[in-house]
Amino acid sequence: MIRLENVTKLYGNQVGIKNLSLTARPGEILGLLGPNGAGKSTTMGVITGYLTPTAGRVEVLGIDVAEHPLEVKKHLGYLPEVPPLYDELTVEEYLKFVAEIKGLRGKKVREAVNRVMLETGLAAMQRRLIGHLSHGFRQRVGLAQAIINDPAVLVLDEPTSGLDPQQITEIRSLIRELARDRTVILSSHILPEVSMLCRRVAILNHGELVAEDTPENLAQRLQGGRMLTVTVRGPAAEVGELVRGLPGVEKVDALEGAEPESCSFSVVVSKGKDIRPDLFFALAAKGYPLLELKWQSTSLEEIFLNLVTREPIPESAAKEEAAAL
Repeated sequence: MIRLENVTKLYGNQVGIKNLSLTARPGEILGLLGPNGAGKSTTMGVITGYLTPTAGRVEVLGIDVAEHPLEVKKHLGYLPEVPPLYDELTVEEYLKFVAEIKGLRGKKVREAVNRVMLETGLAAMQRRLIGHLSHGFRQRVGLAQAIINDPAVLVLDEPTSGLDPQQITEIRSLIRELARDRTVILSSHILPEVSMLCRRVAILNHGELVAEDTPENLAQRLQGGRMLTVTVRGPAAEVGELVRGLPGVEKVDALEGAEPESCSFSVVVSKGKDIRPDLFFALAAKGYPLLELKWQSTSLEEIFLNLVTREPIPESAAKEEAAAL
């Protein structure tokens, strides 16, 4: 649905994005992450045709954005971080205005306005001046204008910025509904939000793509293997030695806070290995009850910080690391 091939955008001597290749597949929500200045807004700008890339190719639905920008915009909806609203218009007036800008005419305008007001929960607000709306409803109006042409692709830049917890929950639910039959690229500084909404993430740093995958796969790559928490009722020294001797175990570290007469360990397991059956039977043979056994998950926040806070590395080493990922 969306494809960027070796895209570079320069602002004079400043690099917005550099040699960026990225895809968004049909029907998925792709999370775009990065610190301030990483190139997220620039990436969204070249996808929507608002910015012209210095080099590279951008396609939406197989259409070259640079060669056919108006054709691309027929299939695309965009919500910038600050929605483009007119406070002196009512919600209904504004949505009619946007529908006409996007090429709808006659009864199709009314049908589109009614449809998006229902989808975004704005029907009760249709005659309210936009300037009198709460921040949460303003975001809904922004989403409504983005989908009024029923686009196949949605680009959302910080869609829950500045909202209270209840409004955030409502907007997240709305985005899930909108994504059922659309491809969505979503930028957010709220990492738990990305974890809840996105099956795949792309992390940018200094204008370059440093990782692109599911959070689960990224966690495994960063750890080198999966991590298992084990709690057993038994002597720590003997249990630890038993665990270390199992095939597929790379590292065992004792954890604090176990119950009396019990012990806990963090176990690094080789990629592709599942030691749980062998561990169970080994403990049972020794008569040590297994109290807890669970895989540890690395949070998206930990992945993000690991990738964007490392010291710069030489270009040759960066290429080797990118190839490994």
